[in-house]
Amino acid sequence: MSTQTFHLPDVGEGLTEAEIVQWRVAPGDAVAVNDVLVEIETAKSLVELPSPFAGTVGELLAPEGETVTVGAPIITIAGAASAPDAAAGRSEHGEPATTSVEGEGAVLVGYGTGAGATSRRKRPAERTETVRASVGVVAKPPVRKLARDLGVTLADVSPSGPAGEVTRDDVVRHAEQASVFRNIATPDAPAERERTIAVAPASAPAASAPPAVAGREEAIPVKGVRKATASGMVRSAYTAPHVSVWTDVDATRTMELVKRLKASPDFADIKVSPLLIMARAVIWAVRRTPMVGAAWVDKEDGSAEIRVRSYVNLGIAAATPRGLLVPNIKDAQDLSMRELARALEKLTLTAREGRTTPADQQGGTITITNIGVFGMDAGTPIINPGESGIVAMGTIRQKPWVVDGEVRPRFVTTVSGSFDHRVIDGDGMSRFIADIASILEEPALLLD
Repeated sequence: MSTQTFHLPDVGEGLTEAEIVQWRVAPGDAVAVNDVLVEIETAKSLVELPSPFAGTVGELLAPEGETVTVGAPIITIAGAASAPDAAAGRSEHGEPATTSVEGEGAVLVGYGTGAGATSRRKRPAERTETVRASVGVVAKPPVRKLARDLGVTLADVSPSGPAGEVTRDDVVRHAEQASVFRNIATPDAPAERERTIAVAPASAPAASAPPAVAGREEAIPVKGVRKATASGMVRSAYTAPHVSVWTDVDATRTMELVKRLKASPDFADIKVSPLLIMARAVIWAVRRTPMVGAAWVDKEDGSAEIRVRSYVNLGIAAATPRGLLVPNIKDAQDLSMRELARALEKLTLTAREGRTTPADQQGGTITITNIGVFGMDAGTPIINPGESGIVAMGTIRQKPWVVDGEVRPRFVTTVSGSFDHRVIDGDGMSRFIADIASILEEPALLLD
């Protein structure tokens, strides 16, 4: 009887680790191909992993609550060989074959076949190097030089390049994370502190922290979505030069339009809110100032380019029990008002229920954060990594407002935005925010 070892796979989002949330099987259970084995939490979502094998569960190699790296063994299954190995039968020495599914390059039932994906049996001597071998060290000379300058060991870096190579961003991200860990683990090592300051001067924590007070303080592990959010925000804040602009807006006619849409039979089964008009305004304004939807791209040869997109994948920042998620509506520029309202409703519901997928959060071009739902008037949000602009919508409340020389009560909000000044100049930022304001003041402009 053969024994298969299932290693934590990369489920298609370039993750490097995941937390074991809940085992759906126990030792001795019979499983079939595609039966769910375990639920894991990655940096972006909850994922159920199906079994690529049929047989009997042997040992659970990682307990619930533990964070494991891609390629690490998590479960063994005894019984029939998996489809790719069935023909192999026995090992070259005539012994029952022991196979494994690795984190990198594995073809898992239910995930489809990725580009260049492979599956092969491993000899016993090779199995001890599963995690290390799966990472690989492929990098161009400029990236290798950068790694040397930052004191990064390339073999420790998780690659994200299309061919499995380590990119410039991979090295910088690893250096930022390592600097924090070094500073916490070895606060009294001068050389390490010196290197930490050189890599991430603004994000490094204090050299030491006061001891926790028993019964009065709670330590919350930083992992999953919170860890990914923290890493992304630090990287964005200290990579992209942020600049923010804002303006107050008379949104009275927006509120009137929302009221009419709620009463319309066409929107009877859809939730309508001012966020819908805001989303339409952002999409309209992006067409007039395309640079706000562009991206700054550092190339591996040390040069850079600005990538201007002809589409809008509209991100909506969503506060969920698992932390901040930023799913996006793909090709939002092609949607009608009703279709956009439906997409916003689905996005919100999916995020609240914890069903947002990694694909939902990839490829965004610009983001809206609706801080008004928390009663906030304005803010200076941090740009979502990979984008160049983020717009914040403040709360809408009645205030005194001058109209035709008279002070009247009007529904007023504040629209603010943060932008990557490498990509967008002051006139572009101001024009973009002014365009959004003009739509909120007179939504009829959307009909032009």
